[in-house]
Amino acid sequence: MKPFLFCFILAGQLVAQELPTRWDELTASDWANAQKEAAYTCILPIGILEKHGPHVPLGSDLIQVREWTARATKKEYAVVFPDFFYGQIYEAKQQPGAFALPSRVVWDLLDATCEEIARNGFRKILIVNGHGGNPQLLRYFIQSQLERRRDYVVYFYDPKPDPAVQEKISKLRKSDPESDGHAGERETSTLLYLRPELVQMDRATQESGANQKRLDLPDLYTAIGWYASYPNHYAGEGAKATRELGQLLTDQRVENLARAIRTIKSDVRAQELQREYFDRVLMLDGSDPHQK
Repeated sequence: MKPFLFCFILAGQLVAQELPTRWDELTASDWANAQKEAAYTCILPIGILEKHGPHVPLGSDLIQVREWTARATKKEYAVVFPDFFYGQIYEAKQQPGAFALPSRVVWDLLDATCEEIARNGFRKILIVNGHGGNPQLLRYFIQSQLERRRDYVVYFYDPKPDPAVQEKISKLRKSDPESDGHAGERETSTLLYLRPELVQMDRATQESGANQKRLDLPDLYTAIGWYASYPNHYAGEGAKATRELGQLLTDQRVENLARAIRTIKSDVRAQELQREYFDRVLMLDGSDPHQK
């Protein structure tokens, strides 16, 4: 390889490496390069603001999803939308610090955000969720993408457990996995690894994270069910958390997310099929799909 050609290639690689991943840290002059490097893929990380027991920060979900995307995009480049903390969190409104917008506002804000991301030239939007109360909302939002024609595809990062990693996690666990939930061992461990200065381990036992079992309705789901079980908005034993477990959990999530980003960047089929679907819907209506 000729020296000048090698230098040219190396310079191009360095430029790509220096591009910020966060939308708000990019310059307008870098926008086109960032989109090309990202294969027109934008990540929308969604957290929430809510109580996490008495010992971890209100923004724990936001902190986790922010770190996952920041670390994953160092492995596989994509543009990351700034902090988004609007979701479903009505079950925590009785606790200080919860930020719960009206349901219609939450839906419209999410839809408008995706529309605006697409208007800026992205064709693939990956939603990465950090909050346990959001999946039902997000899955329905994904399904609703077929309500009308769109020139972009929205994906929801929904990883499945890796048996090999789960075995490693089990060996590090100190609490019962069946009762380990919100602000429990797993989540507290992750925060101990990501932001230890924000975790107040001496407060982890000030409140109970045990299931209070105040409502017995087998095979039924009701909105008040979570509050009936966990009125302290705390589920598990955060005091048993370890940084080692938090690192393992984080590394697994980051590797899986980087792989998902890589898959989405190379995907062309989803958008082709979505276009075909809308064309068939319009043909069924008796309309010319190329005129709408």
